[in-house]
Amino acid sequence: MGPIGPGRCAKKALQHHVHCQGAPLAGIRGIGTRGLSVLVHCQRPPVCVMSGYMTAPLRSNEQDGVTVRTHTSIYGPNVTPLKVTPMTTLVFGHKSPDTDSTGSPLIWEWLLNHTGIEAKAALLGDPNTEAAFVAKRWGFDLPEVINDVDDDQSCVIVDTNNPAELPANINNADVLAIIAHHKLAGGLETKNPINITVRPLACTATIMHQMMGEHAGHMPEGIKGLMLSCILSDTLAFRSPTTTEVDKELAESLAKDLKINIEDYAGEMFEAKSDVSAFSDAELLRMDSKEYAVDGKKFRVSVLETTAPGIVLDRKEALMKEMPKVAKADKVDEVLLFVVDIIKEEATMLIPNDLVKTVAEKSFDATVEDDSVVLPGIMSRKKQIIPALKV
Repeated sequence: MGPIGPGRCAKKALQHHVHCQGAPLAGIRGIGTRGLSVLVHCQRPPVCVMSGYMTAPLRSNEQDGVTVRTHTSIYGPNVTPLKVTPMTTLVFGHKSPDTDSTGSPLIWEWLLNHTGIEAKAALLGDPNTEAAFVAKRWGFDLPEVINDVDDDQSCVIVDTNNPAELPANINNADVLAIIAHHKLAGGLETKNPINITVRPLACTATIMHQMMGEHAGHMPEGIKGLMLSCILSDTLAFRSPTTTEVDKELAESLAKDLKINIEDYAGEMFEAKSDVSAFSDAELLRMDSKEYAVDGKKFRVSVLETTAPGIVLDRKEALMKEMPKVAKADKVDEVLLFVVDIIKEEATMLIPNDLVKTVAEKSFDATVEDDSVVLPGIMSRKKQIIPALKV
């Protein structure tokens, strides 16, 4: 078969997503009514790759001498297939990579490549010690850290939808999909309609498992290990109030397949997370943090989850001295730091000034008498800290 130009394919492209290995189809977009796509086979070398998502087995038939393969999209029926693109699709999370924001890009990288789509995981910052431990434990090299994305770079965003946590040029990239478990932050612009999957579960990896369909049965041991680790990290081994039965059941199933004792393995993870000796004060304040605005005030809300809170609290004076420097550099009004004791299931909030003292008292009905205050039962930034913040 010779080259197929846009004129010949345009009509078909209205109903199908076209992947041509020998024709210049980069400008064609498809509109799928049932999550269908077309694979057009030529004898010429590949010049473009498809950035789409498939879960059901491919079915072939002949139309006008062209082999047409249809599949159900990973996002379900009635979705718009993604454009033909010569780029590798990048998959990344937020700028403070924890275990979920490190492991989930690797999981989705595997799925896309498994389904014939060239993809590569990336990080937007250095991962925390737990994430590094998990990657090594399951045989993965840490993804490359990138500072920004180029114009039109195909990408999938996971574990966030907040522009403040994403590359500066994200609105000029070609975002293909968002997979997350956080509330919508607003402010993100895309070049085209995209697939967004946001579900009220504790972990992005749990959502990914739901989206995989039958491909979940093909996961190798390493991917299962990453998925289990992401869930245990985000749920604090089911201690966090964000935990759902869906997360717990999946984690228990994965642990059974992997012959892993959950409490023992979670203990190893939390021990790795608690080793923060190599990090500077500024790095600790940014390690697991998100920016939020409350009544006209911008906060960097930082959480350090640990089984050894004394290691962090012994640095309290230095951390509080560093807070205004980090706030100024990051263009926020204050840094709020919560040191979460995983074992005691409580958080210690540092109180460097009167504004933070007011926030603590109004938000958590606390009585502040010193430069820190213990908040019993506070474990989750997403469910307990952010919704409660008042100034």
